[in-house]
Amino acid sequence: MCGIAGELRFDGRSADLGAVDRMTACQVHRGPDGTGLWSNGRVALGHRRLSIIDLSAAGAQPMVDAPLGLSVVFNGCIYNHRQLRAELEGKGHRFFSTSDTEVIGKAYAEWGMDCVEHLLGMFAFVVVEHASGRTMLARDRLGIKPLYLDERPGRLRFASTLPALLESGDVDTSIDRTALEHYLSFHSVVPAPRTILAGVTKLPPATVRMIEPDGRASDHVYWEPAFERDPDKAGWSDEDWQEALIGSLRTAVERRMVADVPVGVLLSGGIDSSLVVALLAEAGQTDLATFSIGFDSAGGESGDEFEYSSLVARHFGTDHHRIAIDSSRLLPGIDGTVAAMSEPMVSHDCVAFYLLSEDVSKSVKVVQSGQGADEVLGGYDWYPPLEGVPRDETVAAYSRVFVDRPWGELQQLLGPAWRDAARPDSATAFLTSQFSRPGADTSVDAALRNDTTIMLVDDPVKRVDNMTMAWGLEARVPFLDHEFVELVAQIPPELKLSDGGKGVLKRASRGLVPDAVIDRTKGYFPVPAIRQLEGPYLERVRAALHDPAARERGLFDTARVERMLADPNSERTTLGSNALWQLALLEMWLQEHGIR
Repeated sequence: MCGIAGELRFDGRSADLGAVDRMTACQVHRGPDGTGLWSNGRVALGHRRLSIIDLSAAGAQPMVDAPLGLSVVFNGCIYNHRQLRAELEGKGHRFFSTSDTEVIGKAYAEWGMDCVEHLLGMFAFVVVEHASGRTMLARDRLGIKPLYLDERPGRLRFASTLPALLESGDVDTSIDRTALEHYLSFHSVVPAPRTILAGVTKLPPATVRMIEPDGRASDHVYWEPAFERDPDKAGWSDEDWQEALIGSLRTAVERRMVADVPVGVLLSGGIDSSLVVALLAEAGQTDLATFSIGFDSAGGESGDEFEYSSLVARHFGTDHHRIAIDSSRLLPGIDGTVAAMSEPMVSHDCVAFYLLSEDVSKSVKVVQSGQGADEVLGGYDWYPPLEGVPRDETVAAYSRVFVDRPWGELQQLLGPAWRDAARPDSATAFLTSQFSRPGADTSVDAALRNDTTIMLVDDPVKRVDNMTMAWGLEARVPFLDHEFVELVAQIPPELKLSDGGKGVLKRASRGLVPDAVIDRTKGYFPVPAIRQLEGPYLERVRAALHDPAARERGLFDTARVERMLADPNSERTTLGSNALWQLALLEMWLQEHGIR
């Protein structure tokens, strides 16, 4: 897990090594264990290292493979790197390290852009061919690892974080109007390739981009799960699905123990993270370090789930760490969290992950997390209303239960310069294009596919990556193992929606996880002080929305903002989030990064 950066020139000029150096240095938090730069005329690469696999100097990056004529920068982890190494050695390749980075280079030499088909893991990497000048950019199937781009005539810059690109200079920081509408419709999700800034894009998940020396580029989408029924599994019973699900998850969890350092678990006390602990215990893992977090209560909402996380820790005998966040850490933690965001993310969970990661990173460098289970297994409350809805009515039904606010209301929220009621409804247009694609049998299948491949990528997955990597902590997500996702996508929706959501997982977990955890009411990572804004937290919000930069930008209707500030906790989005926080968070992020 690391931070990568680079520049490619297509205009005959040499790459700006100074810009790459600045981008690389900006990502020190992602890779506190080492740094490296490499340049060769029109190409320059940078890397910040978090040492997880092959801790020696041989694993340093940028990795130059002189015999193959390749240079590689890589962020992530290839869980099957040992198996691939043996396969490639059988094909005549010789290795100088035990790192998974070198495996990527050799795999590229052997299979070209199809090398991604052989990789099990999370990754964003760039491979440069010295002789031809061709370059390959790639991102993993579920978009767990990010790759941001600043493209313009004559050059391309890339980095693991958007702020790193800003550090390189000369970025178009104007607000993308459609991205703004998506932010306010999809609770801060801006689907790839857009970002909130017009001058920055992101490589979509499951995508390979091949770039020629003259700048011509072509994209290849190499994976997409089918949310359809498999005829070969038509006779499967509920028990068959449960057995297959646990077997696949068991494999996913075991894969994510591959490391040359200890691996812990973020244990919320919910069924997902508890099942990860259970499967590790079943596999004989001893002295497993687990971590949970708690905040002070506010507005009548509890701020911790220690009851359940402690129950699970006792049951499996883990080395458990209960991290109680003192209220004095929360306000400065908000500013630190915003600074760590590659894009503005409205979920109050971000602050929890940020402060949790700060403390966890003092004990371990790698953790597993239960993130992603709700999206792939139907755990959210907006899925049941879609059951039985005809496919041609899916977009309207999904919008009613998921989209933050109707298009007309969104236009009233925007400031005059950003308001255009005559514009097509960009949120509906986006959902229509996604839901009309083949490969999803029912309305629930279509929603699960959309959330798994799009909404999940640019909310929970990005949230975990940004907040853990802010402290040099690598997070691994077994519920997003692509083979597990492929299997779960085939499960009939009614089995997922049963038992109040994730029914097939709950039934499969009986006997593995304590019943009290399975039968509890669904919980969330609680940060009550943000959900119920008051005191210094409300003043922080007020300061952001009254800042001269915010007034000059005029994103939001002034009278509407003042009414919300006067009654900060009444207006909620469709999913129950604090609407005022959504507005303030965007301004806080823009101001943090000096965007005017």
